[in-house]
Amino acid sequence: MKKILILATLLIGNIVLAQNKPTLYLIGDSTMANKENPEVNPEHGWGQMLPVLMTSDIKIENHAKNGRSSKSFITEGRWDSIMKTLKKGDFVFIQFGHNDQKYKDSTRYTNPYTRYRYNLERYVKETREKGAYPILMSSIVRRNFNEHGTLVDTHGAYPLVVRMVADDLKVPFVDMQWLTEQLEMQYGPEASKALHLHITEGTNDYVPKGKEDNTHLSKKGATLVATLALQEIAKQKLPLKKYIKATVLTNKILH
Repeated sequence: MKKILILATLLIGNIVLAQNKPTLYLIGDSTMANKENPEVNPEHGWGQMLPVLMTSDIKIENHAKNGRSSKSFITEGRWDSIMKTLKKGDFVFIQFGHNDQKYKDSTRYTNPYTRYRYNLERYVKETREKGAYPILMSSIVRRNFNEHGTLVDTHGAYPLVVRMVADDLKVPFVDMQWLTEQLEMQYGPEASKALHLHITEGTNDYVPKGKEDNTHLSKKGATLVATLALQEIAKQKLPLKKYIKATVLTNKILH
């Protein structure tokens, strides 16, 4: 009977600890999302790599999905589902922009200065209303080098608007555009292909026809991008820092 009581106490204790453990929610698009069959799929979202870079003291829920914009993430009910479980002390990474640009798709397109900004403000305000911590992020850059070896921006006003919202609402801001721009330029036009999906036909069973994709990330690229995001969070001394593994903080990526 004594053993049963001890086991029951331990079980209850573990349940309480699990309930008190903070959750990091990720909302965004395909560049952040988990990908199917990670053992063989060469494509990885940078959010997919966070569980191996952070401690087990925080739970990570990656709700980012391929093709979603700040608008469609709301209209599809994805944000509402998070709001049902979001609690005090949780964290929310907010990163949209890639699909908000798609002006030929009315279900996803947002004007950067109106609907896009409004959506970001809504995410921030509703996260705070729950007692959780919003962290705004600009989009990662595309590998878009011109013939002169210059990395050319493809996101227009969207990253600027994220900065504006972060400044106006006093929200922590991680400038993923700047961090990934440095990363791409450090690797250069040729070597940066390894950060993305440049697969020759017949060399990969998962992508037998090959692929050339300068938006999405390889496992290497995703790991480096996730590391840069966490290092910037630590640099800003945000509360999330204590859940980042020490080895991540000492990994020098940008020179």
